Amino acid sequence: MAGTPVIRAIDVSKKFVIRKDKSLKERLVNARRSRANAEEFWALRHVDLEVESGHTLGLIGGNGSGKSTLLKVIGGILTPTEGYVERRGRLAALLELGAGFHGDLTGRENVYLNASILGLSRAQTDQYFDSIVDFSGIEQFIDTQVKFYSSGMYVRLAFAVAIHVDPEILLVDEVLAVGDEPFQRKCLDRIKQFQQDGRTIILVTHSLEQVRQMCDRVVLLNAGSVVIDGSPAEAVRHFRETNSEADHVEQAARRHLLTISNPRTVDAAGSPQHTYPVGASVAVEYDITAEDGATVTDWAAGVALTDASGLLIYGTNTVLQNIAVAPVRGTRTVRFRFDQLPVADGQYFVTLAVHPKTGPDYHRIDRAMSFQVTNSANDPGVLALSPKIEIEELPR
Repeated sequence: MAGTPVIRAIDVSKKFVIRKDKSLKERLVNARRSRANAEEFWALRHVDLEVESGHTLGLIGGNGSGKSTLLKVIGGILTPTEGYVERRGRLAALLELGAGFHGDLTGRENVYLNASILGLSRAQTDQYFDSIVDFSGIEQFIDTQVKFYSSGMYVRLAFAVAIHVDPEILLVDEVLAVGDEPFQRKCLDRIKQFQQDGRTIILVTHSLEQVRQMCDRVVLLNAGSVVIDGSPAEAVRHFRETNSEADHVEQAARRHLLTISNPRTVDAAGSPQHTYPVGASVAVEYDITAEDGATVTDWAAGVALTDASGLLIYGTNTVLQNIAVAPVRGTRTVRFRFDQLPVADGQYFVTLAVHPKTGPDYHRIDRAMSFQVTNSANDPGVLALSPKIEIEELPR
């Protein structure tokens, strides 16, 4: 029943002990020193999480943030150091390539082995076997030992088995990044079918676009702690802005022949704004400053607009537009004006760059700022268009 909690993580923490010994022999010979040199690493810290039936939850964060550890704790593969997890319903987990597979067994034998681990009887596996093999697309290799499989073949077979155990809860960790595009589409289509059937899905991925499209809720983790637990747009925006700030700090530490400062968006009257109605005039402005005493003759200015998922909406620069620029000495303002911006309702980010006509950037600021476009229309997509729709009856 939708709305019923099927997963509850209560004050979950997970500690790993990192030892610096290079071998088992060193650990045995230097047991006392080994214990003294052991370091504790908390992969998760006091995580509270409740997932209701029928929802798709995304876990995002940088490398080492604790996403995969949390998924393994939820799946029962890892035991939390502190706290506990409650689960209701049959669970299938796709956490590591070939997990539960034995390399010396054939694909056929591993289907039965893996299915039994996931809770299917021999008779049920017999019933689903042909469908599993057909979905995997590796019929000609089904009687080959899986140690000879590629990583893509591993995940094809593992995914095919997992979706046929009729899980009420599906845990997925990055495996959709493996395999060719047609197979990825097939996997995504099956997951969407699961969503329509009211199954509960928890997904770990580095693809923010995938998170935005598939999830109705997202948890952002950092250093093992929950930073955001909310809508996909909110979590993705916070993650991107945090990483953009880190980029700005790194860039500020470098010296630039030309430096960007004071980025802003302004309306038709030249007033700074952060929200615009669809189709309004929007100008992107920023200042560029030459290094003390320098005169820069070889330069160009650029701008790029992306949506909240990182999709490029538009990009250009003064070279592409055949704009002649005078040498820069001191500071000057660059302005890109768009008389109409026919984009859909949402948040948009602006990337700025100043660079020579060829070669690496003098200075670039990814996602230097953002602005909001409001539109009452409910049409999906990136562009805000006003089509004239005509329906003509053909003669009989």
